[in-house]
Amino acid sequence: MRNIFVGLALAVSLTAYAQHEPTCCEPAETPACTQKISGTQQTPQKTPVSADMVEINCPSHGRVVFPAAMAAAGHMMPCCEKGERNNFVKINCPGHGDMLVYKSLYDAGHHMPCCEKVKPRKIDASCEHSDSHEESVHDLAEVAVVRKKASVARMAGAVNGLKIGRDELFKAACCNLGESFTTNPSVDVTYNDATTGARQIKLLGLSGTYVQMLTENLPNFRGAATPYALGYVPGPWMKGIQVSKGAASVKNGYESITGQINIDYKKPEDKSGAEFNLFGDTKSRIEANADANVHINSNLSGNILVHYENSMENHDDNGDGFLDKPRVEQYNLQSRWLYSRGIYMLHAGIAGMEENRWGGQAAHHQATGQQPFTIGLATHRYEAYAKHAFVLDTDHGTNVALMTSAAMHQLQSHYGIKWYDVNEKNVYGALLFETNFTKQHNLSAGLNVNYDYLGQYYREGGDGQVQPTSGNRWAERETVPGAYVQYTYTLGSQLTAMAGLRVDHSSLYGTFYTPRFHLKYMPTDILTLRFSAGKGYRTVHALAESNYLLASGRELRIGNLGQEAAWNTGVSMAFNIPLGQETLKVNAEYYYTRFSNQAVIDYDSNHQLISIDNLQGRSYSHTFQIDASYVFFKSLTLTAAYRLNDVKTTYGGILRERPLTSKYKGLFTASYKTPDGRWQIDGTLQLNGGGRMPQPYQLADGTQSWNRRFKAYEQVSAQLTRWFKHWSVYVGGENLTGFTQHTTIYGADNPWGADFEPTLIWGPVHGRMFYAGVRVNI
Repeated sequence: MRNIFVGLALAVSLTAYAQHEPTCCEPAETPACTQKISGTQQTPQKTPVSADMVEINCPSHGRVVFPAAMAAAGHMMPCCEKGERNNFVKINCPGHGDMLVYKSLYDAGHHMPCCEKVKPRKIDASCEHSDSHEESVHDLAEVAVVRKKASVARMAGAVNGLKIGRDELFKAACCNLGESFTTNPSVDVTYNDATTGARQIKLLGLSGTYVQMLTENLPNFRGAATPYALGYVPGPWMKGIQVSKGAASVKNGYESITGQINIDYKKPEDKSGAEFNLFGDTKSRIEANADANVHINSNLSGNILVHYENSMENHDDNGDGFLDKPRVEQYNLQSRWLYSRGIYMLHAGIAGMEENRWGGQAAHHQATGQQPFTIGLATHRYEAYAKHAFVLDTDHGTNVALMTSAAMHQLQSHYGIKWYDVNEKNVYGALLFETNFTKQHNLSAGLNVNYDYLGQYYREGGDGQVQPTSGNRWAERETVPGAYVQYTYTLGSQLTAMAGLRVDHSSLYGTFYTPRFHLKYMPTDILTLRFSAGKGYRTVHALAESNYLLASGRELRIGNLGQEAAWNTGVSMAFNIPLGQETLKVNAEYYYTRFSNQAVIDYDSNHQLISIDNLQGRSYSHTFQIDASYVFFKSLTLTAAYRLNDVKTTYGGILRERPLTSKYKGLFTASYKTPDGRWQIDGTLQLNGGGRMPQPYQLADGTQSWNRRFKAYEQVSAQLTRWFKHWSVYVGGENLTGFTQHTTIYGADNPWGADFEPTLIWGPVHGRMFYAGVRVNI
């Protein structure tokens, strides 16, 4: 790494840490008991709910479901025995509701019996008494399994979304963020072109530029990082992913139009130890990952994350003279630290990455007298962040947080004779305040500022020569200070309403307002209804975000772009239907996104030109999805999903389907783990519907450049894992049907001509791939 960039950064409080929604086996909001209980232990009324659960009518808490074995052992509710709430955490268990469990039991990894089997062990059930500090130790009887911890769970709050855990990530190779959504029905990951390996997320039928990317609730991967960001997050580094759909909370800014994706890395406060992961595939790609945690003392802990990958050989399976996948070599390093003492907490870290990509034409395929058409990208990225939190009042959850982050992203690239360099700097800061007036009323407010700078240089050569002969230099700058307020009303588990409003002032576009509203209504344990509506905005850095378009032989023309703006409205219904000994989970949702302004990439109006200009007409997306999952025999989990997209935009005055977008998607996944937990097999079938190609044109020989539409296609992947006590091995395959897009590069025989087009990708660009790997935990 040639440059060193260290930024000051300070960030999130308990608010930011707890911003993702709690699910089964995760702490929810703090229990309601807020004062010491003195005097004689109360005897609550107990009513059996099932063989292993009892309902306790607890004074000051009301109805609470609790494990029968713990109740029988004398571990009653904290309000029913002398003690403080800090000895307990509250979780929400599907089918049973809210429960409290001793913190020592939770911290030891033995979660609630609704989630996994709790083995007999000694439990430190000490309570701080108002009149003494004696500890009591009890034996806990074995509790039978009621439900395993779900690898994918729905968020519990008003925002509609999913929490993807490590168990789900382990079901596929998951080498990086872009490969972690294989089993997810909501998120698509596609290639942008057939030469650079740039991949993009699609959510609600729209490209990933409308999804706000967060790393532990800090905005990240902006501008020039957008085309390749999915490869910057190694899979073994991730502890989980949260995917929020539609207009998300206003806390993290105004940019989420179709949703947010928040990445949780492994944390310094996790258990001390080390993990290693080695991976290799039949496309000559190897990876090595390592991470380690150390606890210096009770206040200070840290971890380090290391990643290396290399695609060592060239592959041209379709024989068009171009590499099917670019060769990529990446070094990635991150160090993270946590300091906590009393009411103060600091979470900070630095990261650096260096990546080189090589693609394009193999030397022996170029025409006589011409240079080969090559593509090269050299990236250097540096990040720093910190999160300061001050807990002012634990009883009301009152806290103040200061969040800051800084990043520098340097890219030097060439696409044949087109050269593009960018040096991007981003600084973000936020001051947050949050408090609970009562259990029902929560207020969050804050100030933040975002600064973007992109110094860019573009130049071209000629006659197939790679030496630049002309160029121009320019910079893009924007500073956006803003403020927000958000109010949340919670009525037990039945109703949650969240309303937020932002006001921001852009140095480019002036003052604008971002209203958002979310409602969750749960009339019964079986049905949950959600509604959301809100507006989102986005500043476009067209060439930085779409530099892969430079690989095309067409002229690229960028207009005077305005700020993108869109309304998003969504409604969803989630059903938890008791069926046999398990629960059938069914979810149905509909989202409508309507743009008032959009940066439109137009392939249709002129076959010699790709233009990026402001929307002139209508642009919208209708998305409907239904999915269901069920666990058979407590070991086999099946998931089925179907999504229908209706995405249209005005191109050259004509409202058309958005090109290269599948009309529908079907997904079926199966995951089986043997009762002893030693073997696991996972399989995924994807059905991707056909769609529209950009308007074809006539070639010199009288033929059409391409078909008007592409057909539906399927993909199958599978993985087998053998688990041991401290390590596991896995083997698998992707795209086992071997389907590939028939022509990935149009005009490949003349890459210097105007008909050369590698950016029209709608399907897989390479065939079957097999892989193997090993994970080791120490």
